[in-house]
Amino acid sequence: MTHYPEGNVFFRKLGWEYPRIVSGKGCWLRDDAGGEYLDACGGAFVSNLGHGVEEIADAMATQAKKVAYVSGMTLTHDAVETFANELTALARGDVKKVYPLTSGSDAVEAALKLARQYWNEMGKPAKRRIIALAPSYHGNTILALSASAREHYKTPYSGWLVDMIRVPAYDGDALERAIADADAGTIAAFIAEPVGGSSSGALVPPAGYWRRARELCTKNDILLIADEILVGAGRTGTWSALEPEHVVPDLQVLGKGIAAGFAPLSVVMAPQRIVDVFANGSGAFNHAQTFSHHAVSCAAGTATLRYLAKHKLVERSAQMGRVLHDKLGALKQLPIVGAIRGRGLLAGIEFVDESTRAPLQRSLHFAESLTRAALDAGLVVWPNVGHADGTLGDLVMVAPPFVVSESEIDEIVSRLSGAIAKTISQVTVKS
Repeated sequence: MTHYPEGNVFFRKLGWEYPRIVSGKGCWLRDDAGGEYLDACGGAFVSNLGHGVEEIADAMATQAKKVAYVSGMTLTHDAVETFANELTALARGDVKKVYPLTSGSDAVEAALKLARQYWNEMGKPAKRRIIALAPSYHGNTILALSASAREHYKTPYSGWLVDMIRVPAYDGDALERAIADADAGTIAAFIAEPVGGSSSGALVPPAGYWRRARELCTKNDILLIADEILVGAGRTGTWSALEPEHVVPDLQVLGKGIAAGFAPLSVVMAPQRIVDVFANGSGAFNHAQTFSHHAVSCAAGTATLRYLAKHKLVERSAQMGRVLHDKLGALKQLPIVGAIRGRGLLAGIEFVDESTRAPLQRSLHFAESLTRAALDAGLVVWPNVGHADGTLGDLVMVAPPFVVSESEIDEIVSRLSGAIAKTISQVTVKS
């Protein structure tokens, strides 16, 4: 274990003990002491292919030997051209132009800026406001954090953030009222996750919600931005989490799983009808990053897309997702377990007071304690808090690589059940 202030690494959590991982294969990680960990959340919902996939590493090495980096502002290269072609082959509708970046936060930031510039170039500069959901999470950069409803992240930056129009998650009536109350002539975009991520514990919208949202945005000249950083690229059992509703957004944001953790990669995808406004106006998208269109990252992305297709892993995500949710149902026998939500290989397990079913006291730090107990049991899960009201609400997320086996799912449930029991024994659980 390594912890601050040992060494020279500035860790995010300064009170956490970090196992030092030296290798990984499939769903498993190994530390420098020989300990093994079942990675039940793919890191941060990233390692969709599992660890140690040699084809991806080889593709990156091959590209690095040719050319690792050129500026995307002045030059192009085969790696980005090939990646864009293969990614758009998977896209629905007209969302076919690909702007590669490096992280989900970067891509959301770029998408929101793109929406603002689009309306400026359309001669409608008053359209600058953004509608976003609560709960939700879109990233840690200023605009992305502003769009997020994660107050404990936002409080330290009060005064720096942009005001957003906030509506309850997946409530079509609330969205319609918000548009009417705010005046559609001032609204640039509506951004939301097609299926909730960690901020809501994998909340799945009611049937018809996204069709209604699409209709409202079209009717009121509002760009619909689908943030699929976490839930896209097959995580919910379809390439896009919007596919079950047959909805096409105006802008789509992808990340995490599109390079499966082998390289930092995200994208903003836009239709030509939007990009043409820039081409025929100012001539450029007023947003640039040093590592956009990065050759090695794009090579990793192409190799990942090909690996997903070759091994039918999106279909496997749907198949094993049904197994995961069926087996997670056993946890409902534990009185402290509330709802278990999700789709595909994405699941959120919330924890509540055993007698009142109310959210747990935040002072208990149940989700954090459970995550530590799971790690001690050789299981990596993802905690989150605040989904109930912005402050209260403890949950953990499970999102294993698409290569997970049924026996490994059994192991996830067993180890998680044991970690829950251990955590209950360590804290006094009261609402």
